[in-house]
Amino acid sequence: MHFDLTDLALFQHTLECGNITAGARRSHLSLPAASARIRAMETSLGIPLLERNRRGVQPTPAGQALLQHARLIAAQVERLQYDLAQYAKGQQGQVRLLCNTAALTEYLPELLARYLVEYPGVSIDVQEQPSLRIVQAITQGMADLGIVSTAAPSGHLQTRVFRDDPLVLVMPEGHALAEAAAPDFVQSLAYGHVGLGPNSALALHLEEQALRLGHRMRVRVRAEGFDGVIRMVAGGAGVGVVPLASVRRWEGVLPLHWVALHEAWANRQLQVCARDFSALPGYAAALVEHLLMV
Repeated sequence: MHFDLTDLALFQHTLECGNITAGARRSHLSLPAASARIRAMETSLGIPLLERNRRGVQPTPAGQALLQHARLIAAQVERLQYDLAQYAKGQQGQVRLLCNTAALTEYLPELLARYLVEYPGVSIDVQEQPSLRIVQAITQGMADLGIVSTAAPSGHLQTRVFRDDPLVLVMPEGHALAEAAAPDFVQSLAYGHVGLGPNSALALHLEEQALRLGHRMRVRVRAEGFDGVIRMVAGGAGVGVVPLASVRRWEGVLPLHWVALHEAWANRQLQVCARDFSALPGYAAALVEHLLMV
């Protein structure tokens, strides 16, 4: 068995992209060269590594094991490059960061911008996903870091507290729920909601909570981002569930009323998670410390 770093990177890129064509492009290889390399890997092992179908490729059990080792090796190589690059006063690398909606929109833009200014040789691949999917991806080694809600079970990962991020119910002034003593999420389901895009992590989470209560959310309109939700709510389009941090920006500006939600899933913290913080490349570890600075 003989694999080189190009083989391992190609295999990793192919599975991350979902097909050999995109994996070859990301690895800066022609499609015939990439296909030949993967066939040679399978021939060398004597077992298939990929299941091919019309939608692309998926790893076989052996392929999944190889992917995990490829990611570990890639991380070690990046760490080596980073550590040596310090002597040349420059660093190159990429951090793959998965985060939920609140982290992406409320907290990360300024934090990531400051980090990127300080580390000009590093890029960050940021993707929004629900917390449960992020935990699964980190567990499988599909990303370096995640920012997830404490509502997602992540006890098998290493975690550090990022921010307190409670969800609140927001409504226009004079709304019927504003007169209730302590309205909760299930009461809000009797009214039309202003929601985020259907693929946003928070939208999926709220719809899941409604289904657990035996209801379906009646989403009257969807907005891009929390500010859009809040402005539509203030205009009378419906009620909404958003992080408290996003409401604070509009207090005293828009005719709004908000109440804390007392469901356990709404009283949440955000936390940074990784399989092993000590195994991260230096520039990824620096990002963690940057995120945790208050």
